[in-house]
Amino acid sequence: MSGQSLFSYMLLPLAVTILGGIIAAFRAPGPKLTSAIQHFAAGVVFAAIGLELLPDLVGEHAPLEVLVGFTAGVLLMLGVKWLTEFLWPEPSAKPRVSPRARRGRTFFPIGLVATVTVDLMIDGFLIGVGFAAGAEKGKNLMIALTVELLFLGLSVSAALAQSGVGRLTSIVTTTIMAFFVVIGSVTGFSLLAGLQGPALAGSIAFGSSALLYLVTEELLVEAHEVPETPWLTAMFFAGFLLFLELGITNT
Repeated sequence: MSGQSLFSYMLLPLAVTILGGIIAAFRAPGPKLTSAIQHFAAGVVFAAIGLELLPDLVGEHAPLEVLVGFTAGVLLMLGVKWLTEFLWPEPSAKPRVSPRARRGRTFFPIGLVATVTVDLMIDGFLIGVGFAAGAEKGKNLMIALTVELLFLGLSVSAALAQSGVGRLTSIVTTTIMAFFVVIGSVTGFSLLAGLQGPALAGSIAFGSSALLYLVTEELLVEAHEVPETPWLTAMFFAGFLLFLELGITNT
């Protein structure tokens, strides 16, 4: 696969992230709908990890490389969380109206923007890792992560709007952030294209742990801030089942 082909595939997640930002700038989704999207996205990503990544880790029989890669992914995500909380302790990952915004003054949530930008880079990097492992695997990971990227675009734009940031500024900010998905994917593909065997297994383990962290420590944590209902819980399994069925039909 060439870099140009990769970029053409990345137009979908890029467009979805920007679309999410535009939608939320005009009409932010309510808490229940946001939680439903988070549950659904978590189910899709969990299925992608189980179907696309874990079988390769087991099949390579490279326990040391998997241990190193998996540990590195966890440490990276913990480090990113600590760094963003240390540098920008006030803003949080969930949209909220700041006291300054209530007084009519604009408060730009730089900590939130920085954190989500790192998430976007990592998501793009993981898609690049998938394409480095094979075109089909890359496309499946791209589809799974596109659902998560929709939520990220929605949440950032909604947070900016509630912080008093203008609609145009919110859309432009989300659009600029969306391009970090493409940057991350090109970086991951360029660094890992041609890798095989244990080295590729270690890279996939790195991506798997980072994805698990994003789902369990971000998507599901925020999703459970809304009182849980049966239909919200069912959205997780709907996302999982949808990706599972796609995997079955494509094999």
